[in-house]
Amino acid sequence: MRYIIYDLEATCWRGRPPKGITEVIEIGAVMVDRFGDVNSTFSQFVKPTVNPHLSGFCKKLTSITQENVDAAQTFGRVVEDFMNWGEMYDDEYILLSWGADDKMLLANDCKLHKVDHEFTEQFVDLKKAYRNLKKLKHARGLKATVNTEGFDFTGLHHRAISDAENLAKVFIKYLEDWDLYYPKT
Repeated sequence: MRYIIYDLEATCWRGRPPKGITEVIEIGAVMVDRFGDVNSTFSQFVKPTVNPHLSGFCKKLTSITQENVDAAQTFGRVVEDFMNWGEMYDDEYILLSWGADDKMLLANDCKLHKVDHEFTEQFVDLKKAYRNLKKLKHARGLKATVNTEGFDFTGLHHRAISDAENLAKVFIKYLEDWDLYYPKT
C-alpha cells in the first residue's frame, strides 16, 4: 500500500474568484510506504488558465510568484505527472489530505480540464481521521496540529510541498492507529 499525502495551493482572492473559478497552482505530495518510510516527494507548480494572473493576496499567502506559474505546465499535464509519480493506475494507494477541500479542488480541476478524476475517490480526510483518533470535538489547523504533536513545522506554511511534508510527520507518527476507511463507489 502506498499512502500519498498531498496538499494543493490554489488561486485565491479576498472576495469571490473572477469567473467563479478557483484553480490549482501547486501540487505537493509525499509517498509513504506501509512501513512508514518516505519513498518519494512530488512538487510542481501549475499554470492557471481561467484566471492566469495571481492576485496580490494569493502571492502573499502562498509565496508563489507569477513567474512560478507562468513557467509551469497546465493542470492536465501536471496532474498526469502526479498520477504517474503516485502510480495511481492500480488500487494500491490511498490519497490523504488535511481536510476534504483538497479532494474537491482536485476533482473540480480534473472536470474543468477534462481529466478522468476517478483516482480521487481513494481518499481519506486526515483532519477528520485525526479528530476521531484523538476524540476531539474540533480539529485544529495543520500547523497547530504539527506543533501539538511535538514536531517543528518546517518549510513555508501554505506551500503545498511543505504542508504535505509536515502532514506526513503526523501521519507516520500514528501509522498503525488510523482508521483509513474510504467508501468505494
